[in-house]
Amino acid sequence: MDIPQVVALSAVCLAMVCPLAVAQEPVKVSVDFGREMGRVKPLHGVNNSPVQYGEPITSFREAGIPFARLHDTAGAFGGTHFVDIPNVFPDFDADPSDPASYDFAFTDAYIKSLVNSGTEVFYRLGVTIENHHGIKAYEIHPPKDYGKWARICEGIVRHYNEGWADGFSYNIRYWEIWNEPENPPMWTGTKEQYFELYRVAANHLKTCFPELRVGGYAGCGFYAVTRDDASDFQKTFITWFDDFLAFVSAEATSAPLDFYSWHLYTDDATEIIRHAEYVRARLDRFGFARTESIFNEWNRMNGSEDVFDEMRAMPGAVFVATAFSLMQDSSIDKAMYYDALPTRRYGGLYHFPSGKVTKTYYAFKMFNVLYGLGDAVGATSSVDEVTVTAARNETKGAVFVANRDDQEHTLQLALSGLPEGITTATYFLLDASHDMESVGAEPVEAGGTVLKPTLPPSSVVLIELTAE
Repeated sequence: MDIPQVVALSAVCLAMVCPLAVAQEPVKVSVDFGREMGRVKPLHGVNNSPVQYGEPITSFREAGIPFARLHDTAGAFGGTHFVDIPNVFPDFDADPSDPASYDFAFTDAYIKSLVNSGTEVFYRLGVTIENHHGIKAYEIHPPKDYGKWARICEGIVRHYNEGWADGFSYNIRYWEIWNEPENPPMWTGTKEQYFELYRVAANHLKTCFPELRVGGYAGCGFYAVTRDDASDFQKTFITWFDDFLAFVSAEATSAPLDFYSWHLYTDDATEIIRHAEYVRARLDRFGFARTESIFNEWNRMNGSEDVFDEMRAMPGAVFVATAFSLMQDSSIDKAMYYDALPTRRYGGLYHFPSGKVTKTYYAFKMFNVLYGLGDAVGATSSVDEVTVTAARNETKGAVFVANRDDQEHTLQLALSGLPEGITTATYFLLDASHDMESVGAEPVEAGGTVLKPTLPPSSVVLIELTAE
């Protein structure tokens, strides 16, 4: 349509939710469904999942979780038998070419559940964090033979992608070499030792499997870029990154870097974007303009004693929803929240021990509606506290709005360029009292702009636009 279309909401549409009006200027939200902004990114990936042995994970399927990164899988020390190199290949002196040297049993069952849930595996080659390494470090040492370690990784890839050793054809694309090597609970070696391990392993895997996406190193983050109170230890993360990029880009020590992965824990979603800009600028500066920026550990963290409860409640949900919107417009290519293991304190998607999904889970499920539509479109909000992202396909549209303010806001919602035939807008609310529940529907009319419903404080609204 050439003329603007607007959702004509009655004042009662969400009155049941927020009966009190707010004496302030309305938030102007404009969405142009005719302005294409690329694909909706797979930002609602996670680390890990509930541990199931082959059966699909219903909650993953319903939220369309696109990726599960396998790091710290199944608990301390990798749950003993999952994913980690020492778990899958328990005797380092064994022969990497002999299938009998590998123990794939529990990792096979775990990955089968993810595949059956429609979730793509992002496989971290390395070990689980040893938070109490001060007592004794077990598996976080540099391998004693880098070439052999790379051949062990090759065997794991062949098992899951080429059917080797009674394996599978899962086409796992992303293979990450280690995690946070600048962090003592993850690596007892030197910076130079990690760089050499990466060089050997990345080159070997790309030689064997040119189609794979190989990268690392799951950096701790760049707190010193955005925080004046960053510690001396955190300042070393910047040096690590630059030295790593210099190493893998130098002719004598060159190595492929299909993606660079990095982390950040914060309660300020805008800090994520500032770190993303830093990462992208440094990658481009060293000649890695085509390298993906993958943000694969993040969560809402602050000094609150209730922070782990808040992860599962509306503070966590609104933070996640806001981050999704900001990341969609950023240089981040993929994101993976930490963590979806219900037993983990950082596990913001499930209550434990009940296993029931949380408020934060519904933010993932709401964003997946946009991801399923496919094409992001132009969307703006007149205030920073309210973020908006929108998407469409040939017959439907959706608008995803997060209010991170502690005040309610009235929306002035203008929609243009909608797919032909749209007749109905249905509203789904996530707040302290609603779990992505429908709270009203209105006809879509052409022309004019009408004041729209109220956004409750700390809430998320999904507006689905359909022909029904």
